[in-house]
Amino acid sequence: MDAHGIEEGRRRWQARYDKARKREADFSTLSGDEVDPVYGPRPGDAYEGFERIGWPGEYPYTRGLHATGYRGRTWTIRQFAGFGNAEQTNERYKMILAAGGGGLSVAFDMPTLMGRDSDDPRSLGEVGHCGVAIDSAADMEVLFKDIPLGDVTTSMTISGPAVPAFCMYLVAAERQGVDPAVLNGTLQTDIFKEYIAQKEWLFEPEPHLRLIGDLMEYCTKGIPAYKPLSVSGYHIREAGATAAQELAYTLADGFGYVELGLSRGMDVDHFAPGLSFFFDAHLDFFEEIAKFRAARRIWARWMKEVYGAQSEKSMWLRFHTQTAGVSLTAQQPYNNVVRTAVEALAAVLGGTNSLHTNALDETLALPSEQAAEIALRTQQVLMEETGVANVADPLGGSWYVEQLTDRIEADAEKIFDQIKERGLRAHPDGRHPIGPITSGILRGIEDGWFTGEIAESAFQYQRSLEKGDKRVVGVNVHHGSVTGDLEILRVSHEVETVQVRELAARKGRRDDARVTAALDEMLAAARDGSNMIPAMLDAVRAEATLGEICNVLREEWGTYTEPPGF
Repeated sequence: MDAHGIEEGRRRWQARYDKARKREADFSTLSGDEVDPVYGPRPGDAYEGFERIGWPGEYPYTRGLHATGYRGRTWTIRQFAGFGNAEQTNERYKMILAAGGGGLSVAFDMPTLMGRDSDDPRSLGEVGHCGVAIDSAADMEVLFKDIPLGDVTTSMTISGPAVPAFCMYLVAAERQGVDPAVLNGTLQTDIFKEYIAQKEWLFEPEPHLRLIGDLMEYCTKGIPAYKPLSVSGYHIREAGATAAQELAYTLADGFGYVELGLSRGMDVDHFAPGLSFFFDAHLDFFEEIAKFRAARRIWARWMKEVYGAQSEKSMWLRFHTQTAGVSLTAQQPYNNVVRTAVEALAAVLGGTNSLHTNALDETLALPSEQAAEIALRTQQVLMEETGVANVADPLGGSWYVEQLTDRIEADAEKIFDQIKERGLRAHPDGRHPIGPITSGILRGIEDGWFTGEIAESAFQYQRSLEKGDKRVVGVNVHHGSVTGDLEILRVSHEVETVQVRELAARKGRRDDARVTAALDEMLAAARDGSNMIPAMLDAVRAEATLGEICNVLREEWGTYTEPPGF
């Protein structure tokens, strides 16, 4: 780009910046020197390819969605928490909010994630251990007791039974007297990544997509601020994918959901702003920063050029980041504080909109209260003491970072081509029921392609670790330590006993005829093609349990079995 074009862009940025609201804060260095809100080429300089970098708040958003960067609003500190029963987790949430957390993120236990009640024989020994147990709307009420849902943004990390869990959240808000229309937050819902990486599905892909489409329509019409679909790359990366694979598979999943909305006749500029993303922040500091910058650029370009988005917000890639759980080590666990701080800094320099920092003991157990506080304080130190929130995209223009950004983008585009090619094989006539990317994703799930690609990447990394080419402190280098054993959080089996007893009591108090009638209405909606959310809400209001709702749908739609791979 020539010098004139760069200066035109600088003037556009300045106009946006001047109109925007800024925080009351000290935007100077520790030594007291004032810093500019953004930096770019010197006046009069040309910069080849600068249109791909640009200015914050301007297409293609490589440098961020807002002209102000974090001067307008810092990232949301959203700590992921859940253990035991709803009452115990409610106390942890209150601690997080009192300590300065800006939002809540719900971790569910394995039975809940699999759409099973706590009294299901297959739940034995798992209730409350990897997250909070939620069986019905009554549990959701307790989970958010004394936490006004109209004032707090809430994220829920659940995909298979995401829709009934969301209905329970809506009913809990109703019972607080909160109008659901004002709710704000995110629901993971992303079923593609379950088939690709995490493996927590309930049905075949098509019925899951049916439910997701119903949810998108319902939220677009009635809960405009809520984001019903958080497309998740985190679990793809944790399964062993490279940075480029995480980025490409995640954005492809997002394109698949865009195609789902379009196939239902929805206006892309109405539903696309309700999509958000969830990425992993791993330890290769500069590669992670480049990954986040490339993600914004790719999403904006595809939304504009491929899917015809006109609205600026439809082109915005909003994302939450969690530091890499897979990078934590059981050996010398206090080193995990350092790892988490580096990963969190990469997420911030990459422009994340919200952030969760892992606790030092999470490789051993759910976080203790002390470890959770350290994780929270890690973010607060970054936000309050380091100056990283003073300048938008401070590494923009770095030869290294820009080259990495371009490389990851190019690698992702090659993967998109592979996915589209798989879709063409599935539908050689070019008639894709939902869309070409969606067809390719479904074919890649059916034939195990995604799983195989991730497994190969994981194998290559493990081999380099065992050969010593990749080094992990305390694992294959620098073994000596004076650190003793940690005191870790242990969830008592009594939690399961109490949860099952309380569930039985609730079932004894409810109107079973009302529950049966509501479930029958939900089944009728499933069969006649109407939107299932209103009927599911009625079932939840009647205190139908998560397991009962999911079992009705399992009986109707069947379950999914992953193809074998060798």
